[in-house]
Amino acid sequence: MSIRPWVIVEPPDSRGLRRVTIGGETVGSAWSPAELRRILGRRGYPEDLDLDDPASVCWRGGDSGTWTDRAWKRRLILSLMVAGPLVSMVFNAVIGWPDASGALTFAQRITGLLFVLSGVVLGIAAIAALDHWGRRQFKASGAIVLLGAIIVLATDGLLLLLWFEEREYTRSMLVYVPAFCWSLWALCLLVHQKSWKGLPQPKKFAAGVVATVLLTAVSLAYSTMYQPAAAPMHFTLKAEFGKAWKDDNVDFVHVPLTLYMKNTGGIPVYIINDVYTVRGRTAVYSYAEEDVVTEWEKSFGRPGMSDGEAELYVGRLEYTTISAGRFYDSGNSLDVGQEYTMKRVFQVPRALRYDTVSVELKISYMRRDRGRVDVEEFRSPHRSWKETEGTYYCEPAACGEQLVYRGRVRHNNNLINVTRKPRYVTAVWSPTGRFVSSISSFPFNYYGVGDYGEQRRELERYGAATARADSEIPAAELLRSAGV
Repeated sequence: MSIRPWVIVEPPDSRGLRRVTIGGETVGSAWSPAELRRILGRRGYPEDLDLDDPASVCWRGGDSGTWTDRAWKRRLILSLMVAGPLVSMVFNAVIGWPDASGALTFAQRITGLLFVLSGVVLGIAAIAALDHWGRRQFKASGAIVLLGAIIVLATDGLLLLLWFEEREYTRSMLVYVPAFCWSLWALCLLVHQKSWKGLPQPKKFAAGVVATVLLTAVSLAYSTMYQPAAAPMHFTLKAEFGKAWKDDNVDFVHVPLTLYMKNTGGIPVYIINDVYTVRGRTAVYSYAEEDVVTEWEKSFGRPGMSDGEAELYVGRLEYTTISAGRFYDSGNSLDVGQEYTMKRVFQVPRALRYDTVSVELKISYMRRDRGRVDVEEFRSPHRSWKETEGTYYCEPAACGEQLVYRGRVRHNNNLINVTRKPRYVTAVWSPTGRFVSSISSFPFNYYGVGDYGEQRRELERYGAATARADSEIPAAELLRSAGV
């Protein structure tokens, strides 16, 4: 009978796995007696080997009945340890890719790239978890899983911090809140097991992880939670009257009007709303010795009049809209240095009863480095006087005739989109002069029900503002230029 090497079965580790050596060579690990027999069978031992025979098998840390493995518990932990990184891998890639591939600023692209790279590391951590809760053939698998848990804690913790700013429910919460809880549980388990022990230099690994996390946190905080003071936008707006012409065929004078706009700032913008309005002014002239405040009080609140306008000898100012229209298509962008000019002609009677004629050009815009507008949706106007428009309908007696433009707006930092309810940009235009632009999460409502504080925050967040230009000339000058 041949002499076989002595079989040594080591004590069970923290998971219940027992290492098996034959003749000083490690031949495998076993969770149970049946698995031990399979290992020995591959080495030529008989199937009916007496495992309690001390001449054949040496048991350390217990005998042949000492098997601490709980298969259901081990498999449950393994499933959770693999599922956590896999879910976070997909989630981080979905968050980061839009910014990594399409953000307008370098900081936002770096943020997106960091999320994509974290997803790659989490995919590796999921594979390492299979080994760490399996045979542990790779010494670094535990440290890689630990790194994955730290990444999930950092990224989902950042999302929670952003969520606390507005406290709005989104479907994404069903992913990053459980993932954050998973990271806390996984870290407690991995630290308790000292999963970094397999590394040859665990202190250097820990120092590298801490440094990486700190640098990543600083980068994410800079691009997400801190918005440096941006240079203000600059526009050149002009609204000018040209030389009027009389028409011998009609009793009217044709007045040319030139409107001009140029983006002289350093950031491209979306034009959200715009209107030009030509008005004629009438007034009551008086030599009465009244002060300017009294004259102002008499004209205060009249339609078309500026509340800050006051003149001595002139009172009871009234304004009549002569012409009004759109200047630029809603949702169109205006790049840096781009300019746009429009020429219009309007008519006034030769027996002009106004003393002055004025034009006002007004635009509202949103910075393109802060957000992206769904232009196709936003460009479709809703007519307030049509019942088929649903929620946009308003009885003409109450609202008049208005055009409503509304579309989804997405922040250029996708972390904001994940932790906020959808935002919509709304523009209301009317030839009678109503000019409204807003950004909010509330449904459209003519009566203004909503959180005005939120609207102010969103306008600031997306860099939305208004610019205007105006011009005024005496009506007599217009008629004189036409030879009337």
